[in-house]
Amino acid sequence: MVPVSSASPPFLCVKGLPGTGGDRWLIDRRARVRAVPVEAVAVIAIACMRGRDEMYENMKDRIGRATERNYISKDLVSDGEELEFFKRWKGFSRNNHPTIIKVLLENGKDVDIAGNSLPNLIYVSREKSPASHHHYKAGTRVSGALSNAPIVLTLDCDTFSNDPRAPLRALCYFLDPSLAADLAFVQFPQRYQGINEDDIYASRYMRFFRFNPRGMDGLRGPNYVGTGCFFARASLHGDTKAALPISRLEAGRFSASEDVLKKAHGLAKCDYEDASSWGSTIGFRYGSLVEDFHTGYRLQCEGWRSVFCNPERAAFVGDVPKNLNDAISQMRRWVVGLYEVGFSRHNPLSYGVRKASFPVGLIYAHCVFLGVWCVPLMIYGLLPQLALINRVPLFPKVSDPWFFVYAYLFLAAYLCDLLDFLVDGVPFRRWWNDQRIWLIRGPTVYLFGTLEFLLNSLSVSAPGFNVTSKVTEEEQADRYARGEFDFAARSPFFGVLAAVAVVNLSAVAVGIKRVVTGEVEIGEFSMQLALCGFVAVNCWPIYGAMFWRRDGGRMPVSVTAAATVVAGLLHLIAHLVFAFRG
Repeated sequence: MVPVSSASPPFLCVKGLPGTGGDRWLIDRRARVRAVPVEAVAVIAIACMRGRDEMYENMKDRIGRATERNYISKDLVSDGEELEFFKRWKGFSRNNHPTIIKVLLENGKDVDIAGNSLPNLIYVSREKSPASHHHYKAGTRVSGALSNAPIVLTLDCDTFSNDPRAPLRALCYFLDPSLAADLAFVQFPQRYQGINEDDIYASRYMRFFRFNPRGMDGLRGPNYVGTGCFFARASLHGDTKAALPISRLEAGRFSASEDVLKKAHGLAKCDYEDASSWGSTIGFRYGSLVEDFHTGYRLQCEGWRSVFCNPERAAFVGDVPKNLNDAISQMRRWVVGLYEVGFSRHNPLSYGVRKASFPVGLIYAHCVFLGVWCVPLMIYGLLPQLALINRVPLFPKVSDPWFFVYAYLFLAAYLCDLLDFLVDGVPFRRWWNDQRIWLIRGPTVYLFGTLEFLLNSLSVSAPGFNVTSKVTEEEQADRYARGEFDFAARSPFFGVLAAVAVVNLSAVAVGIKRVVTGEVEIGEFSMQLALCGFVAVNCWPIYGAMFWRRDGGRMPVSVTAAATVVAGLLHLIAHLVFAFRG
């Protein structure tokens, strides 16, 4: 491991205007070229650990209050310079304001109580206008003007550093001569705080952030997941395979001169992209709701590689939604964005296979068409059940050799998935909840995401996505800590989910009754009955929320009633279809 200097090196923190949805940290550090050039980003995480700088938080709070009040009061300023700075906000709103750049700390001028030079700390809020779409990850071009650091760390607004050695781990890759020439980024897995013991909402996203990146690391590397990632700036500026080891880079020194700040203000304009290649071949790639996924994919197609760094201690920790409706809404947005990549000219099955490789193209195709899972999951969640009630066998009898083929495929798939979790040290109950949420996503995340994308493609107005709230009520948080599902929202997600649950419950009841009374032969319908029972067991929390729970997390009566009516209509339609078929 490369040693770390004890000096306090300069770095840059860029953050969006509070409350705008663009509160994304961009922590940047210029390199000091010495005998050992490790100081490029060595102490970034230490400076940002757990709490953000008190001065920055104070500035953010005052700007937020000034915006809400729409005027500057005396309690918001401490001197004449700040008064002049805050006057810029007069008459502006969070979604309509000019660029604000404020140097809070400047290395070489500001010192701590021990006399040590403090790192640079700059507040940046890019211009926003209702007439221009706001791209949340465009701040890197501003940091390029201010510091031009060779390494850029991107973090979500709710993510903090949990390991001060994370920059060193990333530097081990960037300083490796065999990797540095085409290494675009080093991706750390997303880790979260506050997840309950059994992870009832599968909030760790084990397949997305742990299993898949490990496999992709053997090809061109993992994809960029939007946070916890160290970038080589050269890769974001279109300099394909032009990156050099940090020891050979000459990063510009930070300057608060009038010319530099004027250039930064120009780069922060909301319409800057209109007259440049930014967002298409330079910087983070636009054109999709999942610009992080799109950026990582495009970089690999351009010849860059990435590395998955997964230390035992979490490098960065963030927050996740603590109720089911928010968790579903968040992932629905991902599904829509992935479709946008899949049905663009950068389709992985054509562009990806041609520009990267056949395996890489298949991997990204598996990701972008994730929403297609709604088709098989909805079929297996409804068709065998409705056929069972109407006495129509769909699978081979137990005595038929083909029965064992179906049984093997089902058991092998689930056992392989279970093995992945157990090898990673995940207990059985957490795996069970993960596979339950995967089934729940079929009629919710994947179905609604697919429908929204289709409506958007047809230029039909579809319900928009609202940024997921990470703030929970005390009662809701207590339920989550106890491992109780929260179905309190009047959401169409829960209506469809409850309808599927009712269909499966009725199929199990009718199937068992007919087997017990001898109306049907169990061998003929054993697989359908087992499938209905498996889905019904997974739906147990839904039944509780519908029928016997009385706390604040129960499903609203109106949603339960609507789901029951929909289930009845499905039974009627199935009866008519199977009767006509007979």
